[in-house]
Amino acid sequence: MAGLTPRVALLMTLPPLMWAGNAVVGRLAVGSVPPLTLNLLRWGLALLLLLPLGWRVFRAPRELAARWPHLLLLGTLGVGSYNALQYLALQTSTPINVTLIAASMPVWMLAIGALFHGVRPQRRQLAGAVLSLAGVALVIARGNPAALARVQFVTGDLYILVAIVAWAFYSWMLARPPEHLRGARQPLLQAEGQVERPWTWSEALLVQVAFGLVSAAAAAAGEQALGSAPIRWNAWVVAALLFVAVGPSLIAYRCWGLGVALAGPAAAAFFGNLTPLFAALLSAALLGDLPQWYHGVAFALIVAGIGVSTRRSTPGRRDGP
Repeated sequence: MAGLTPRVALLMTLPPLMWAGNAVVGRLAVGSVPPLTLNLLRWGLALLLLLPLGWRVFRAPRELAARWPHLLLLGTLGVGSYNALQYLALQTSTPINVTLIAASMPVWMLAIGALFHGVRPQRRQLAGAVLSLAGVALVIARGNPAALARVQFVTGDLYILVAIVAWAFYSWMLARPPEHLRGARQPLLQAEGQVERPWTWSEALLVQVAFGLVSAAAAAAGEQALGSAPIRWNAWVVAALLFVAVGPSLIAYRCWGLGVALAGPAAAAFFGNLTPLFAALLSAALLGDLPQWYHGVAFALIVAGIGVSTRRSTPGRRDGP
């Protein structure tokens, strides 16, 4: 895996920025678009945008048929589950609670790596997790640590917790495909130049979206069957759909896939902690409020956590627990 080069840092910074915008839009969409329907429309539009780039992947149906269980699970976790659960969580939970729970991603990423892939967390990764979580907590508390004790959890908080676990599994599946899918022609998303692969990034993402839409459509159908409110179509809703289909979907997933391949899932998880900071700044901008002192301190802590967790070991030094 590559070190933390400027290119890798940029690749891992863009997704949190896009996902912060996605959280803001998802919150604003409450009452205008049902959450599971929003997820279906988002990825349906993304599929249409990807078709001109990756349609050739459907010319090899046997290859898709041979991989369908893995692809269905990958699409369900990354496309059908995470954002649907996030949009659902924003119906009842507050942005503060959702951000707080999402900040636990590095812990889940390290835990899943240790339990299912035999990757033991190193001391620097644990230290980086503490620094990054401290920065996120500072933003959530708005500079007042006592505010964390007043956070109350609701049903939506459980949805975002399940979403984070699903995303951790998804990220590890990108970096560690099953043994029978490994080899020169099998990995879905690998770093440029590392292996010969049959699919481009657009083709790989298109396949994930196509399989993920199966579960997304089923969830949206269930939502409609239970009597959800109709969509309130207007110019804002159309603009919101365009944004979530392009930014948090195509741009973010492309950058995340490359970043995971280059830096690894555990390192990428620390960059995910930039999402609540970006969300706070975007919310402040929409409300007309200037950033506060704790935003700068939190940014420094999160960046320090990224730096510590991705720093390479020196020769002869033991970083393990």
